[in-house]
Amino acid sequence: MLEKDIERVLVSESEIDAICKRLGAQITKDYAGQKPLIVGLLKGCMPFMAELIKHIDLYCEIELMGVSSYHGGISSSADIRITKDLEITVKDRHILIAEDIVDTGKTLDVIVKLLYHRGAASVDVVTLLDKPAGRVLEFVPKYIGTVIPKEFVVGFGLDYDEMYRNLPYVGVLKPEVYKK
Repeated sequence: MLEKDIERVLVSESEIDAICKRLGAQITKDYAGQKPLIVGLLKGCMPFMAELIKHIDLYCEIELMGVSSYHGGISSSADIRITKDLEITVKDRHILIAEDIVDTGKTLDVIVKLLYHRGAASVDVVTLLDKPAGRVLEFVPKYIGTVIPKEFVVGFGLDYDEMYRNLPYVGVLKPEVYKK
């Protein structure tokens, strides 16, 4: 049913699996001897974070933070809202933010600064998708699954008006769906 709204698949289910295995192996190597706190940014991070952590062979904790910048539209706003804060301290912790997509960079810029302000020892970002053509701030995630063009994508956690998150792949949403 949802497939009728998808113009084309951009990142397939098998590609996502391979990306998560590759990123998990690199994170395992880079954080060897540490116990990172993996912070997922809700809601989009959920499928990616769940798949990624299966491939991280370390003692680690996970935490979730609700952050919103889209507010139902197709482009990020300047209004970054924390809708659910962390329930544990980040002081002296090595933080790895798990994000579904890095687009403008605004949300992550705010969250990274906030976590450092709260005393984090380090803050890095792992993202399934990187859309550098959408940047309004200079921001480069440490771990990038794949780079995508500046198109509106949904699936595997990414949504339009809270729909399509449950697709097992990332696809380009047909413009007529969001231009109604």
